[in-house]
Amino acid sequence: MITIRDLHKSFGDLDVLKGIDFSVDQGEVVCVIGPSGSGKSTLLRCINRLEEPTSGQVLIGKDEVTDPDVDIDAVRRRIGMVFQQFNLFPHLTVTENVSIAQRRVLGRGQAEAEQVAAANLERVGLSDKADAYPAQLSGGQQQRAAIARALAMGPELMLFDEPTSALDPEIVGDVLAVMRGLADDGMTMIVVTHEMSFAREVADRVVFMDDGAIVEEGEAERVIGSPANERTRRFLARVLDPAAADLADST
Repeated sequence: MITIRDLHKSFGDLDVLKGIDFSVDQGEVVCVIGPSGSGKSTLLRCINRLEEPTSGQVLIGKDEVTDPDVDIDAVRRRIGMVFQQFNLFPHLTVTENVSIAQRRVLGRGQAEAEQVAAANLERVGLSDKADAYPAQLSGGQQQRAAIARALAMGPELMLFDEPTSALDPEIVGDVLAVMRGLADDGMTMIVVTHEMSFAREVADRVVFMDDGAIVEEGEAERVIGSPANERTRRFLARVLDPAAADLADST
């Protein structure tokens, strides 16, 4: 489904991605973990060319996203992306938010778009909020609406960029439950996350990034439960037990 070859991205003199190589099979869930500034979000944004890679290749199936002559709009229609922020139109209802791109990008009529919206709102557990406005929703509900909006476009691949980082802890579980359901349905997913329990439970593979490079990757249970690399071990110790990590640092 996805092949990434020697991917580099620089912003001026700052090298953010330093030769990324990995692939994702159809139906596979890959969680990307690592410290802030390690290049995780930039990697996602290069996959659908929201950021232009400096060099290297990204392929979605047989389509080379990084080919200057590719129909990037056609490729992007195959990819759904969910960001940290929800980016809903505040003046539109939930149904209208989920319908508008279908109508403008896919050319669906209003009735069909609203029917698809209703099906996807049911999928994420928001049927009862179809006529609400974003300001009337909790953060978790807004993020689920954003997921429904992406799903309504019929993507083959979903990219999640820390989708729970802006949420209160008590509502993170609702969003993760929706993502678990997508994984169970066979959706191909790349998820940048700090939710280690989710990664351990749902991911087929975990990729640990640091300083613009992949340091370690493998089966989720192995990487999170028994990492081989010292840098991975230090990161996970801090994420899984911050108090113990701080104590170790102080001694």
